Formats: sequence, structure tokens, C-alpha cells
Amino acid sequence: MYQALYRKWRPMTFDDVLSQPQVTTTLRNQVRHSTTAHAYLFTGSRGTGKTTCARILAKAVNCEHPDADGNPCLKCSICKDAEAGVLSDLIEIDAASNNSVEDIRDLREATVYTPERCRFKVYIIDEVHMLSPSAFNALLKIMEEPPDYVKFILATTEIHKVPATIISRCQRYDFRRIRLEDLVTRLEYIAGEEHIALEPDAAELMARLADGGMRDAISLLDRCAALGDTITAQLTAEAAGAAGRGDILKLMEALHTKDTANAMALVSEMHNASKDLTRLCDELILMYRDMMLLKAGGSTNLTNCMGEELTVLQRLAQETGMPQIMDALRKLQSCRERMGRAVNRRVEMEMTLIRITQNADIPAAEIQAISDRITALENRPVETVPSELTKPQPPPVPEPVPEVDIRKLRTSDFKPVLQWQEILEECGRINPAVQGTLKGSNAVEYANVMLIVAENRFFLDMFKVKENAVSLGDAIQKVTGKRYVIRAKCSQAAVRPNASEEMLEKAKNSGIKTTAVT
Repeated sequence: MYQALYRKWRPMTFDDVLSQPQVTTTLRNQVRHSTTAHAYLFTGSRGTGKTTCARILAKAVNCEHPDADGNPCLKCSICKDAEAGVLSDLIEIDAASNNSVEDIRDLREATVYTPERCRFKVYIIDEVHMLSPSAFNALLKIMEEPPDYVKFILATTEIHKVPATIISRCQRYDFRRIRLEDLVTRLEYIAGEEHIALEPDAAELMARLADGGMRDAISLLDRCAALGDTITAQLTAEAAGAAGRGDILKLMEALHTKDTANAMALVSEMHNASKDLTRLCDELILMYRDMMLLKAGGSTNLTNCMGEELTVLQRLAQETGMPQIMDALRKLQSCRERMGRAVNRRVEMEMTLIRITQNADIPAAEIQAISDRITALENRPVETVPSELTKPQPPPVPEPVPEVDIRKLRTSDFKPVLQWQEILEECGRINPAVQGTLKGSNAVEYANVMLIVAENRFFLDMFKVKENAVSLGDAIQKVTGKRYVIRAKCSQAAVRPNASEEMLEKAKNSGIKTTAVT
């Protein structure tokens, strides 16, 4: 039965794991000296070896005849059964599909039983960030004080979603992206062992498309092996749905020469050939990144160029100013962010390329005028500043905000505060307590007077505290750029966005008395 290459060539010992010496060296030494921890947390991007290292560690701590360097022997019955997935004392849990509190309770109940064959019962919880909050709480106690014969190994690609209480009870290890040269070497080795004809450029392209993930690189090799006898860079690009390197260089030339028509034609050809425009955007970002580094005088070792690409990008970098390169990078990165939610990715890509080739965001005449203005200012002779102006000036005294009698204002004078929701969000960043009492509130304004009508009566008490009133005034000024006299009223009913007249009448009849924020 055929086995996928990424499973067949999964590392069996710590020595086989690539680009993670900071992890494998420590784990080997712990196994050698019998100082392994009760809980580990492996974090990093996909395909970097987290689950693989977890399995190797589980074998190493239970191996009947471990090697002197801390690796499992791979020959004893424990190692063979663990590799075959039939070792009862090695339990792997996919938290993406087993993330409820009941699943963790079952795990806790199982930990009371001692191992059947091994020294340790090892639980590997993959994608642990997918656990529910209640499941994390159930896991917390058993992870803090597990039985001596139980070890936990957690793996995640999103460490920020793991509670700090869980992280603090584990030894954390960060897995780096696998280096490009390590990926290429490994791909060429596997291709040789599998008798697959793999060209060097194709191996390098696979490594680049994998973005530091070994599993993705080997899976792409497996897919390409089924397409032809010899794997070329063009065949690799077709298998991955990526544009060919020649097409991307043509597109870079079109962007450089501001040839909008040619750029649109190239995108149309790639789209009709079912190329992935999201991946095309990624490739363009990497190309412009390389140009940026070359323009800045960076070493060619920092770039991702392949073969003749370096010569082309060096020429483009020499002929393009750094501001133009940075501007194109910003536009492409913004396009990449929008593509995830865009209705039509082709339209997003075409809009972005037009912005790059035609400077559509700012008229060319305006850019030239700004450039001329800057040049004139730089060449202007330095004038002697009068001594009176060099003297330290006293700080400006803020003018007091005049009191306004709200009862003398006409209803038609007021209008709704359209930025009220933004003000509430800003208030939440400055003083969350005040924001909480303003739920369901609204506001109207006239000149420098703002009337706030809140549903929560507790807001009036909060508003009497000077610190709270000042923080609300600061939030209003930051959003509107203006300082207001703030007056407040409580209403049991929710205020409609267009109810400014109703709020004004209630305010007049109630005789509002509050402190103005200046």
C-alpha cells in the first residue's frame, strides 16, 4: 500500500530533525540525564517538526535501550509499537475535534491508571489552542500536579490563544521555520532515495513555496512526481498553481516601466491558466522585498532570488527609487490582506497593479509639485532668526470653555453626534469603566455643547468623579479634535439615532445640572 512521502520520511530521531538545534539538543540532554519535565509546550508554524519531536521524545523517555546521545534505539518493541501507532501508553489527542470539557475529563480520569508497558504514560495534545475555555480549566489542575508516571506534550501553531496559566506550567520550546538550504538538501535526498528526477531549480522553488514547512515541501514533491518523469521548475509551478518565474519577471518589468496594459494582459493570462492570484501577490511581495534589500545595500544572501532573477532584480533596484519600492510593497501587502475577504481576487489584483503603474492614489502632477516644493525648501538659505523669537515662550493658557444655557437653545440647533460609537471605543481604551456605563447611550451636539443621554443611571454617579469626566472629555477630543462642554442625562428607554429633538426636550424639562469638562 502506497504511503505518502511526508509520512514515509518523517524524522525518527532527534538527529533527523532539521533547523531546530535549540530544541533537539536540550531534549536529548534531558533524556540522557533523566531530567525531563512533566509538561512541554511546542509552538511554531506548520510543518516545522512540533508533533514529530513530541513523538520522538515520547519514544526516547520510554525506550528500553536508549542511545547514549538521548535518541531512541528504534529497535525495541516500545519504539516499534510507538512508530506503528499501537502503543497504548502513548495517547495522541487532536484538540481540533476533541476540544470539549468532557474530553478533558475523560483524559483526567484515565491518568489515575499506571502505564501498561512503559515507564511513562505520554499525552500528546495537538492544536491545543483549539480547546474551549472550560476544557483548559479542566486541564489546568492535572497539568500542574500530574502523577509521576504522566507527561504532557502540547503542540500549537497559535501560542497567543493558549492561556497564560497553561503556558506557565510547561517548558516552552519555539520551533523556527526550516531554512531554505535545509529544505532543498532534504528534498534532493528524498528524491534520490525515491529515484525521482528533480532539477535543482525545482527543488529550490519547492522550498520557497513551502515557506519554511517541511511537510508542505515534501507533499509538493509527492504531487510533482505524479506529473512527469523529470520535475522542472515550470512543472513545480503548475502543480502548485503558481505563476512561472518567467511570467513573474515579465510582470515586474511591466510594473517597472509603468506599462499598465501589459501588466493587465499578463494577469489575464495567469488567471485564465488557473494560476492562484493570492500566491502571485505573495510572489510579487517577495520580489519587491528582494529589490528593497538590494537597494538598501543588503547582502545577496538575504534575498530569495533564484538563478538569473538576481541579475534582473539588481538592475530594477538600481533604476528604481526606494520610495517607489516601499510604496509598491505597501500596496501589495494591503492587497494581500483584502484578498482573504474579496468577492473577486482578480479585481483586487488589477486595482493594485494600476495603483502601482499609474500612481493612482496621488495624481502625478501633485507628486511632482510636492517634490519640487521639498527641493526648494532644502535649497533655501538659512535665515537669521530674530533674537526675540528665540526666547523661551510661556506655555499657552487654555481659554475657558463658555457656559451655555441649554434651556435657551432651540431644538433645531442640535444635531446627532455621528462619531459617537468611535468615541465609545476610544473611551474604552482610556477608561473602560466609563464605557461600560454608556452602553446603549447616544449624544447630540450644538457648537461646543454635547448632551449625552445614557440608559444606565449609574453613569451619572460615575460622571461626578472628575477623573471619569476628564477621561470622557479626552476621548471626545481625540476622536473629534474638539473640546466640548459635556452635559448628561439618564433615560430608561434606549435613545434612537435620530431622536435629537426628543432628547433636547427631556433635557430642557429636567433642568440638567452637571460639571462642564474643559
